[in-house]
Amino acid sequence: MKKLPTRPITPRGNVIDDYHGTKVADPYRWLEDDTSPEVKEWIKGQDDYFDAYMNGFPARQGFKERLTKLWHFARAGTPNFVEGAYYTWRNDGLQNQPVLYRAGSLDEIGEVFFDPNTLSRDGTVAVENWAFSPKGNFWAYSLSESGSDWQTIYVLDTNTGQNLPELLRHVKFYGFSWLPDESGFFYTRYPAQNAGTVLQAEALNSMICLHLLGRGQDEDKLIHHNPEHPEWDHHLETDHGKKWAFMTIGYSTLFKNQLHFKRLDKLEGPWLQIAGDFEEGYSVLGVIDDRAYVFTQKDAPFGKIISLKLGGDGASDEKTVVPDCGETLEFGEIINNHILCCYTASAVNRVKIFEPNGAFVREIELPALGSVLEISGEQDRDEFFVRFGSYLYPSTVLRHDFSGGKPSVWFSPKIDFDFGGYETKQVFYDSKDGTKVPMFITCKKGLELDGKNPTVLYGYGGFEASTTPSFSAAWLAWLEKGGVYAEACIRGGSEYGEAWHRAGMLESKQNVFDDFHAAAEWLIKSKHTSPSHIGILGYSNGGLLTAACLTQRPELYGAVAVGVPVVDMLRYHLFTAGRYWTGEYGCAGDAGQFKFLYAYSPLHNVRMNAVYPPTLVMTADTDDRVVPGQARKFVATLQAADAGENPICVRIEKSAGHGHGKPVAKAIEEMADLFAFFWGNLGAAE
Repeated sequence: MKKLPTRPITPRGNVIDDYHGTKVADPYRWLEDDTSPEVKEWIKGQDDYFDAYMNGFPARQGFKERLTKLWHFARAGTPNFVEGAYYTWRNDGLQNQPVLYRAGSLDEIGEVFFDPNTLSRDGTVAVENWAFSPKGNFWAYSLSESGSDWQTIYVLDTNTGQNLPELLRHVKFYGFSWLPDESGFFYTRYPAQNAGTVLQAEALNSMICLHLLGRGQDEDKLIHHNPEHPEWDHHLETDHGKKWAFMTIGYSTLFKNQLHFKRLDKLEGPWLQIAGDFEEGYSVLGVIDDRAYVFTQKDAPFGKIISLKLGGDGASDEKTVVPDCGETLEFGEIINNHILCCYTASAVNRVKIFEPNGAFVREIELPALGSVLEISGEQDRDEFFVRFGSYLYPSTVLRHDFSGGKPSVWFSPKIDFDFGGYETKQVFYDSKDGTKVPMFITCKKGLELDGKNPTVLYGYGGFEASTTPSFSAAWLAWLEKGGVYAEACIRGGSEYGEAWHRAGMLESKQNVFDDFHAAAEWLIKSKHTSPSHIGILGYSNGGLLTAACLTQRPELYGAVAVGVPVVDMLRYHLFTAGRYWTGEYGCAGDAGQFKFLYAYSPLHNVRMNAVYPPTLVMTADTDDRVVPGQARKFVATLQAADAGENPICVRIEKSAGHGHGKPVAKAIEEMADLFAFFWGNLGAAE
């Protein structure tokens, strides 16, 4: 590789904050301003540095070409049956966004119903949420531009294929629920945002509104809001029979919310309470014979399903239908008036079927140890579909029914790759405090354990998100070249229930980093790799993970990739969606929480004159989930403090957000850069 380019120099400011008597300098505060000319000039300088650095990797073009071939395979989601037709999202391989098809039977692909690729030249417009009206005459859908969380709702006439005049703005996160007569739908919106503040604006003062077709958004009827609690979010959904409306109220990403209900034909009446505080979380699966089936963790750390009799004066006769069984209940669905429960056991998924009274029916057959990515089916139909995948098992759609027979493969991808030459194994290792942690390792069969294998270790560790085996065509390119891919199922997720989650949040967050360090140490001790050959990768909360591991143990890693990261733990909550995460992380405004946040905050634990390994920080210019100002400040801090000569650079994706809806073309470019960075820095031969 050619000589490294000269690092950019970032001017320092003199901002100092006082946190409960502790003075904390924030010299790069000015990099938070997305609109300033100085920040734009800084971005240009960093782009030039990154391009000059990456152009030195011969493997970059090879990875891009192989990724393009590997990505070029047809794939499909699970079919959704709506009034005599099946609607399925498909991608022929290199389409930037999946296309929605409509077919009269399962034996045909059908016709293109909606193609978001026609909405932008670069494929950066994506469908976020959608819902068909009860009789299938209308399709409401929301679009996101450039990866933004903010969405705009449109309505399409399914008979003509033409959009109605509807245009609903100021929408974020939530879907919509139709009225039974198809005259309109409920949705959640926020007040209009000031122009030019999209990366700073918080989603406050949510409102549930009823929109009637043919009317302007300013004519929508306000159903519920609470100006006394602007931080509360409100969302309304209806049951399959369109008799009941349920309102959830939450304020953070923690599964804790209020749940209320009323009859849909008595919207003017009061909301009736199922859960009136934020002690635990509640999620409605559906209603059968006026009994609501609700998932909750109340008195059930692994989750359970209860049922309640709904009436005009409230909910009564609570029964536990599916009890806590000691395995994490990830989600439930009501299909054919049965309850389907997806569990995680030792970091792999399984699906069980129960009668409405809780009687166990059977466990459905899955083809391997892996992940259930999607289940679709109707409450009044016998058939249902499961999309399943694992590291070496491409995402496949299986058709099931309730006869008890074997499932049939409805869709299976065809990929040019020798899957038989590779293997996945699950191991368990000891963390710093002796906790047993699972980890998956995927590599070529017969891998030589000589400590020289280029290895990427991935982790997340937060927000109850379980790390289970899933398929990625991109990582096949890494495996094929001789790399090892490992995923550690560290604390903070829900692999072992709520206790596993709580052991990796708030004041216990250091457990997450310790688990990840221990995973790397196990891979090194077992001779899969060595410090100079192991790289670590994480995105979002996982970006916090790898950034913290970088600042805590820089000598342990040969290369570090930090994706769309939360790294300023003292100020993260001041921007966009950050306020939702205070239940998970804590808030520096609290003196006690400030202490543990400050102790691990990556931005504030960069050590002057330390030698850091090659580091690639990845962000996006329009990320309004984790604002890019955090990544910019972290890169500037690392570049100024590092006493070595390793590259420390930032890759700033243009016209992109936090990752959802990213066009395939951008994803291929990003992964080619990532793999070239790792391959070139982990001692691998070209």
